[in-house]
Amino acid sequence: MITSGSRPGSRPHGSDATGPRRGVRTVPSSGAPAPVARPTGVLMAHDEVRRSTGGALTSGLKSRQITMISIGGVIGAGLFVGSSAAIAEAGPAVLVSFVLAAALVVLVMKMLGEMAVANPDTGSFSSYADRALGRWAGFSIGWLYWWFYVLVVPIEAIVAGEIIGSALPVPAWGPAFAVIVLLAGSNLMAVRNYGEFEYWFALLKVVAIVGFLVLGVLAIFGLLPGSGTSGVSHLWAEGGFLPNGGISILAGLLTAMFAFQGSEIVTIAAAESEAPKRNIRKAISAVVWRLALFYIGSVFVVVALVPWNAPDLVAHGSYQAALERMNVPGAAVVMDVVVLTAVCSCLNSAIYTASRMVFSLAKRGDAPRLLGTTGGNGTPRAAVLASTVIGAVAVVLNYVVPEFFGYLLASSGAIALIMYLVIASTQLATRRAVRARGAESALESPMWAFPHLTVVTIVSITGILLTMAILPGHRLELWLSLSLAAVLVVVGVVLQRRDGRAVSEPGRPLQVRSGDERTNTP
Repeated sequence: MITSGSRPGSRPHGSDATGPRRGVRTVPSSGAPAPVARPTGVLMAHDEVRRSTGGALTSGLKSRQITMISIGGVIGAGLFVGSSAAIAEAGPAVLVSFVLAAALVVLVMKMLGEMAVANPDTGSFSSYADRALGRWAGFSIGWLYWWFYVLVVPIEAIVAGEIIGSALPVPAWGPAFAVIVLLAGSNLMAVRNYGEFEYWFALLKVVAIVGFLVLGVLAIFGLLPGSGTSGVSHLWAEGGFLPNGGISILAGLLTAMFAFQGSEIVTIAAAESEAPKRNIRKAISAVVWRLALFYIGSVFVVVALVPWNAPDLVAHGSYQAALERMNVPGAAVVMDVVVLTAVCSCLNSAIYTASRMVFSLAKRGDAPRLLGTTGGNGTPRAAVLASTVIGAVAVVLNYVVPEFFGYLLASSGAIALIMYLVIASTQLATRRAVRARGAESALESPMWAFPHLTVVTIVSITGILLTMAILPGHRLELWLSLSLAAVLVVVGVVLQRRDGRAVSEPGRPLQVRSGDERTNTP
């Protein structure tokens, strides 16, 4: 989902779904589903610790909206434009980079799906890490994730401002703030409005990709009238399939991993849908073909039709470079519209995702209490406003102190990989606990070949983080991200020790009663 560049560090781009009801509910903690018991009392949704903040999210998202959110979550301007940077780094071998990255993301999403289907939760992997690894883990990854998407807001707004500003006689900062205000307004209304905006944004992106793939395939086979390029000779003609050596595959892998960020949003949004478990299962099962079709298919068309070292590839973006070689009329204007749609979609989702994560943190007592409240329409307005305002301040910093803004972006450069690592580690701990109780057969969407593929994923992601330390262009992002993560982990550990909040056994059902009381079921 990352847009304008290739990743945040290089300038790219509630579980309260059911609401409070009467009774006590037995809740599966990231593991096997448990039966529901409803004695008298007040239900505290899922496993989140309910403070006296009040308010609950609603189940306003429809299945069709969730479907498009899950599809649109991985489609940003990083595909339309930013993928050109990966192609320039790795040449045609970038296809290997994207295949490897897609395989890792599919595995991570399957792990997340196992936990999310068992217990849909607005806090998603942050809530699951809280239960499986400890409060420090849920606290730190929750705030890291919030920070990541707060910084996506200015990235997308700046790109939107540049596109609109170049078409109209206005300075870029004007439309940048206008887009933020418009999409923040949609997020302040009922959640169905966010869903409807994202439905149409995602649909337009899908139409653009399908249209590009159709034109590309016709051009490859020499069936596109007027095309100035055809065939697949560019896969080996300019220095071979691997012109920059094996290390370039790793460099391309980094770009691809960051481009896939956003796949997990559906597990957050599904908690506000009518049928969260069904929607999550459907989204997770379709992630393979989405990544294969949208990313790998598109990148194949580009590297087949455009020389990997063409100057206009990086200057104009991968899609535009290919369309211009196919002599498609108005390619530049078409891509401006598509990219504008993509950045608005990502900005819309960034505000939504950041607000829901900080809402979940507040409900667990890990963020200011005000951020865990909702308005009369079930929207966490304080969380939306806080996330939007901080994102808007970052836009100001970009125009006033661009060097400092660059450091802010770099501080989020490795957060996606840290998130993937936490998801895999959480699933490993959770599934082991479920296995120890002999409850694996009750899992509705189990991870494949556990624990082998989980361990392979953890080792692979760790290796990618080490690669960032080796490649000079990624070191600053890695160290700033790790430094921020270390600070948050320390704060989380201090909070956990100070409050003495018990860590629930991973995968064990919980009864959550009124107030802050938690009791494990026997």
